[in-house]
Amino acid sequence: MELNQTFPTTSLMLETGVDNPCRIDITDVAMDTVTLLVCLSGLMGNGAVLWLLGFCISKNPVTTYILNLAVADFTFLLFMVTSVLLYMIENIFCFSFVSLIYQRLLLLLSLFSYNTSLYLLTAISIERCTSILCPLWYRCRRPQRLSVLVCVLLWALSIAVLAAVTSLCFFHEDHHCRVALISMYVLNFLIFAPLMVVSNVILFIKVQCGSLQRQPKRLYIIIFLSVLFFLIFLAPLSIWSFLLQFGYMDVPSQAVFLLACINSSINPFTYFLVGSCRRRCSMVSLQVAFRRVFEETGVTTITP
Repeated sequence: MELNQTFPTTSLMLETGVDNPCRIDITDVAMDTVTLLVCLSGLMGNGAVLWLLGFCISKNPVTTYILNLAVADFTFLLFMVTSVLLYMIENIFCFSFVSLIYQRLLLLLSLFSYNTSLYLLTAISIERCTSILCPLWYRCRRPQRLSVLVCVLLWALSIAVLAAVTSLCFFHEDHHCRVALISMYVLNFLIFAPLMVVSNVILFIKVQCGSLQRQPKRLYIIIFLSVLFFLIFLAPLSIWSFLLQFGYMDVPSQAVFLLACINSSINPFTYFLVGSCRRRCSMVSLQVAFRRVFEETGVTTITP
């Protein structure tokens, strides 16, 4: 199988076989440096989220999803740091030591983390929307371990999608690989993304109409911003990868992956800023800011 036909090589994903491999492009180096710095800051931020939500803050349905989202973002950034470092080393020393299959595997693992983030954001949006539309069921009859079960199922779905795409792209013809990738994008675009957007629209309308009392305002702001950042920064990665299957490659790959890295890095800083700012915008410790956001009561009361 010709891997280049299905996964066209990009400069960020360790391009090989160019006409002049020893020619260093200052723009590419600057872009990769910025991407690397963003990824490193995102790794520190998501690492702090993993530590605080895992060991310092009491568990609730929302923190379960946020914790898993931080794992997905941390994984994505880790893959991207590896990819950028390998490309920069090859670019500087003019020596190719990474196989093409390994490069494609990095791209597949990045898409795996992207899919998991999408699925978890959809679950968070539906969770909060359900708490508003069905408050009695949510308070009294919601299974206690539902969040954990949903996260396990979503990770299993991501692994199954990755396994299917990997097997078809590495061991079958190019046509089968393209069909598998298009099917994955259809699942993202036609099922999960619409559910995420519709749930947030309903949540936004309910909050803006003033039909909620004692709503956890900071938590809703976090959900709105996370979804907004996903649509702005991370969606281009999936759209770009989808268009590659039809030969459209006009958008620079480095810019697309930089946006994806910004999305995976920005959530921890959003949690801190939303949790730390009050009327006087006084800054507080990271742990206090996270407690303000994630330990707010999730009980929602509907006025008649």
